[in-house]
Amino acid sequence: MIKCIIVDDEPLAHDLVSNFCERLPHLVVAAQCYDALEALEWLSSNQVDLMFLDLNMPKLKGFDFLRTLQNSPKVIVTTAYKEHALEGFELAVEDYLVKPFSFERFLKAVNKAVSARPSGAGKGTGKEGKQAEAAGPASRFFVKGEKKYYQINTDDVLYAEASGNYSTLYLRDEELLVHEKISDLEELLPSPGFMRVHRSFVVAVDKIKTIQGNSISVGKAEVPIGQTYSKTVRDEILKRE
Repeated sequence: MIKCIIVDDEPLAHDLVSNFCERLPHLVVAAQCYDALEALEWLSSNQVDLMFLDLNMPKLKGFDFLRTLQNSPKVIVTTAYKEHALEGFELAVEDYLVKPFSFERFLKAVNKAVSARPSGAGKGTGKEGKQAEAAGPASRFFVKGEKKYYQINTDDVLYAEASGNYSTLYLRDEELLVHEKISDLEELLPSPGFMRVHRSFVVAVDKIKTIQGNSISVGKAEVPIGQTYSKTVRDEILKRE
């Protein structure tokens, strides 16, 4: 479950973001605050994974508020002012949405945020911090199926196959036809854990059983290696050995 908070002084903005959140499974709005001071008080005793943050608010501006947080959740800026984008990325926000934005753009921002390394990851100084850095996060993203959106944990993905303007995701226990091109899935599936091995296939490197000739065995399937990908596939896998 991904818990989020909406911080914005405009009720219509709350309605839009909360409506978009409702379309995605496991994305739950834990709080809605109408100014930064209200959010600061709520966050002092609660934790969330993701914050949708407006910039031009009364009492305390969005970026000034963000600078006061010692352990900020991941942040997606939602604003009518695109000129502040550079400052936002200097503060390591995950994405910058200029109002009005579409659901597709919102989904891209959420995917970017939930698949990124958790805030503060690898910063621990003790044993726990080192273990967290070594283990790394379980990356995840949302994709659209036939009638609903699915949250995908990349650790469950064996490989993806192109099906025209769609793709099929082959997971540990199921197959999903999703409304994503293979090139879009290649962006969502993080490197170096996943590799394009054919114009129609992306595979999870740690799920590969064997490579023989121009074929890769992954799960119960045999995936072809495209001629233009052959040298890169072998060079990259040999480097990991």
